[in-house]
This record gives sequence, C-alpha cells and structure tokens, in this order.
Amino acid sequence: MRLRNIPGAKDAIASSKYVVQEPEKQKGTWNKVFGNQNPVHIEVGMGKGRFIMDMAEKHPEINYVGIEMYDSVLLRALQKMEERELAGTLPENLVFLRMDARTLPLVFEKGEVGKIYLNFSDPWPKERHAKRRLTSRQFLERYNQILAADGVVEFKTDNKGLFEFSLEEVEEAGWKLLGHTFDLHQDNEMNEGNVMTEYEEKFSSMGNPIYKLIAGR
Repeated sequence: MRLRNIPGAKDAIASSKYVVQEPEKQKGTWNKVFGNQNPVHIEVGMGKGRFIMDMAEKHPEINYVGIEMYDSVLLRALQKMEERELAGTLPENLVFLRMDARTLPLVFEKGEVGKIYLNFSDPWPKERHAKRRLTSRQFLERYNQILAADGVVEFKTDNKGLFEFSLEEVEEAGWKLLGHTFDLHQDNEMNEGNVMTEYEEKFSSMGNPIYKLIAGR
C-alpha cells in the first residue's frame, strides 16, 4: 500500500533540486534542461526510483525523467538521490516530476520522448477503472502524442490479468507488439540487459513469473 501523507513531503518536493517544477514550461525544450541533445526516456509511475536511478547510472548517454504522482513515494526517491549524492554516485542525467501522467502531452512535445517505461503499474482491478490503467488505449494515445516515430513502450508486471489486458489494448489501439514474454527471467532474449525494480526483485524471489511486453506504432 502506498503511503500518501507524510508531513513535509510537499515542501520537500517543492524545494528539491532533483525535481523540475512547473514542467509544462519545459515542453519542447528538455534538451536545455539536461544541457545536451541526448535521447529522453521516461518512467511513468517510478515508485521509489530504484529502476530509473540504476538505468541513469548504467546509461549516461541517455537523459531520464522519473514521473510519480504520490508525494510520499516521490519523497522516498528524493531521499535515495540524497544518499547517492553523499556516496558520490549521483546520476547527472536524471530529474523527477511530480505530476499526473494524464497530462503528459502538456509536458512533452510530439516526438520528444524516445522510450517510456511502465513498471509494476497499479492494476486498477475494477472494470470501471480500466481507463486509469497505464497500458489502456487512453494512455497509449497519450504516449502516441509524445513518442518519437521509432519510440517504444516497455511494460513489466507480475499481474497476469493486467498483462493480458495490456496485450489486448495494444492491438485495439492499433499499436504493434514488438515482443512479449510470460516469464521474463526464463526468456534469455527478452531478459538481456534487464534492470530489476524493487517490486520485480521481491516478486521473482517469491517464485512469481514476470511478464513483459514491448510495443511501438
């Protein structure tokens, strides 16, 4: 269960140098935020940030934007960044946004994002909430508005129902399924270069299979 109310979280986020405030003002100019022309990859619903921090450290040639809508969860990520800074391992190619993913097209210009990562997203199990799922056709349309022509969405989950729903939505949205697996850690091709999230490590250690798909237009 995600904690949503930690005293001082909003103030910490508002004053953090790791968080871009008023990100809609950066639309079309994210290269200036990072000071280079490297590709921009984003993670929507980054949680405590371990995955995207590890990715940024592993791939300094790519700029990363971590997006989280819950203050208390983003605060944990900020604390981890502070720990990395003290340890001298702070990734310079990573910033965070506190925002609702429904407004992505207001923050990124068409073609400005090269890849979108979705990791262990909230399944929103009730059918009436289907459009809130980050792999719904409604969200795929939002991603379509910001992805580069050859951009892709990579999605990982341990929830089989959500995964099967996602496979159907990719097809219904007119996207192309570029790859998928029902057991990531036993699929050598799909698992090559895989960077695990905290949830992934936890669920896989319990023997749960991890599902992954890659989709493009």
